[in-house]
Amino acid sequence: MRYNFALNGVAPFHFTEIFLDKSSRRLDDRPMIIIGEKINGTRKQVAAAIVNRDADFIRGLALRQFQSGASYLDINAGSLAGREPQDMAWLVEIVQEAVPDAALCLDSVNHRALRAGIEKSSKIPMLNSLSGEKSRVDSVLPLACEFGTELIVLALDDNGIPRTGDGRLEIVRRLVGMTRNGGLPDEKLYVDPLVMAISTGTDNGNITLETCRKIKEEFPGVHLTCGLSNISFGMPLRSIINRAFLVLAIQAGMDSAIVDPEERELRGIMMAAETVLGKDRHCLNFNRAFRAGKIGPKKDL
Repeated sequence: MRYNFALNGVAPFHFTEIFLDKSSRRLDDRPMIIIGEKINGTRKQVAAAIVNRDADFIRGLALRQFQSGASYLDINAGSLAGREPQDMAWLVEIVQEAVPDAALCLDSVNHRALRAGIEKSSKIPMLNSLSGEKSRVDSVLPLACEFGTELIVLALDDNGIPRTGDGRLEIVRRLVGMTRNGGLPDEKLYVDPLVMAISTGTDNGNITLETCRKIKEEFPGVHLTCGLSNISFGMPLRSIINRAFLVLAIQAGMDSAIVDPEERELRGIMMAAETVLGKDRHCLNFNRAFRAGKIGPKKDL
């Protein structure tokens, strides 16, 4: 769309409206991809809701996260292996009823539970997750390739989590080779460089940030994600540490995170960081979120 302007004494000029055409936007213009973490059977209230088939409780969790800006809703039944496929299918059904527009992220080490969730999903979900562990390579990778899912990829293998960025990059390199061979494009991968608590090693944050930069340099098409709150485990004032780390992670190339989307302050810091770092062209996302009341002080009713 073109707009023509004329000022006194100046010849007419025009500019082209570029930001109405979403297909022309750069990758950096896309807002942070939030994966809502709260539907997780390791949480006592969620576990009870699954056992008791409390659909209203699960619907409420799903709806609040989606309304708070979650792009994906992580679903982890967290139940015993024999019961997990049925629990996963039930959760998927309830969440889809509550928020049909939300994308799902099915979270399990049990490939039968993942398949049950996929078969119940109305649209292809993300899978959480593939690692270099042989059991997951043998079970999760074929599922992802069969259904063409998006896929979270963890930088660990049967030897554990490497202590260096180069060690984690080597695992990611092997796994990306496998996903490419299986027909998954890099754009469907959400690589988790793995966030370790700074309470167990003061350099753990730096190692993760270094890993982010190395992965993006070698595989610019992949997304980077993480379980953000791991960084502050065992520390006081965890939310402050999480926010500080989030800003640094965004600068290092992270464009997704598994978080509580209802944490308003975290969401504001996230969007402000993207704006300051030039990842929000014309500050559109930040300003829209502010006008919609999604960031900043809550307005009095």
